[in-house]
Amino acid sequence: MLVLALAVEAGLGYPDRLYRLAGHPVTWIGGLIAALDRGLNREADPPGYRRAAGVLAVLIVLAATGLAALALALACGALGLLPGVVLCALLAASLPAQNSLHDHVARVARDLDRDGLAGGRRAVAMIVGRNPETLDEAALCRAAIESLAENFSDGVVAPAFWLGAGGLPGGALYKAVNTADSMIGHRTPRHEAFGWAAARLDDLVNLPASRLTAGLIVAAAALTPGASARAALAAVRRDAGRHRSPNAGWPEAAMAGALGLRLAGPRVYGSTRVEDAWMGSGRPEATADDIRRALGLYRRACGLLWGLAAGLACLALAV
Repeated sequence: MLVLALAVEAGLGYPDRLYRLAGHPVTWIGGLIAALDRGLNREADPPGYRRAAGVLAVLIVLAATGLAALALALACGALGLLPGVVLCALLAASLPAQNSLHDHVARVARDLDRDGLAGGRRAVAMIVGRNPETLDEAALCRAAIESLAENFSDGVVAPAFWLGAGGLPGGALYKAVNTADSMIGHRTPRHEAFGWAAARLDDLVNLPASRLTAGLIVAAAALTPGASARAALAAVRRDAGRHRSPNAGWPEAAMAGALGLRLAGPRVYGSTRVEDAWMGSGRPEATADDIRRALGLYRRACGLLWGLAAGLACLALAV
């Protein structure tokens, strides 16, 4: 099911017509989270109450998502083995984001080449939260590559990992946690307490995938001309634990080392400057060509992920 879901998503993505007609699982989950945020996150309540309300909100989201996904998985199973696997895979293909991630990052390089810095800033603003007006060309290209590395973990490897571990319900539950973190897991006055549970749970469920992603990038670097698997592994060992996120440093350090770049470091979100360690020991002057190099590495890493899933599937069938 996982192998087929990854292949379907890589080839077709999520069709725009379907999105306009019915939305997307993330938008459905996001609608529930937004409603709970409006109803339970009251600014007049003390921080302890707001933290408890955030825990309750996460539990409601997980229960609703898990029950819906379980019902769909059981319905697929009732169709028989082959039809059930195919239908379940088509549903699961909405959870990883190989295709859309590649397209969004590639657009940054394309628009930067075509429209200059202004075009690149407009494109990168679609995939990063930092203030694009503070980014020069090198910082803009680093931001795109960092987003590619981190979202390869959060948006591709992690959904695949949990789909493989827990079937459609496992993948859907992961997506619910990740969506909650992206919406309310921020250290802002409104969400510092209410989003605590979402942020901590997201850190936990992404632990295995972030390490696996780093390994995939290192392995892909060994297959990519001009990339260095040895430098990628060295950067992971040296720098991953220095990142302010317990997970993002792993894929970012691996990508930085593989491409001979420096990623992360100090950056600006809105009007707030965030001090963070550099990942990698290469040059910070990233270019549009480096974005394209990163995308080539990403495609090979996705291929390795498919191969790993297929190998585990064959092993499971043999056992």
